[in-house]
Amino acid sequence: MGVTKEQVESTLNSKLSPSHLDVIDTSGGCGASFTVEIVSEKFEGKRLLERHRMVNAALSEEMNQIHALSITKAVTPEQWKQQQESQKSEAAA
Repeated sequence: MGVTKEQVESTLNSKLSPSHLDVIDTSGGCGASFTVEIVSEKFEGKRLLERHRMVNAALSEEMNQIHALSITKAVTPEQWKQQQESQKSEAAA
């Protein structure tokens, strides 16, 4: 059996303390492919590549069983807030 969505969420919650986390199992339930959207203060001052490396490092044990990991967003709380506000204003226009 592969990794579960709950395992990925639990690991990321404990290691990166996100204020927002969305994990989607895109493998159809076998636990081999996930999409992650994560917002964490720990990303402050880090470039995007460093943030992705932090997510991969946090999931190092799980990565042995995960075939594909797509990190769609890895942003700071401030960046997340700006993106949310931007989306709201676009939707209102």
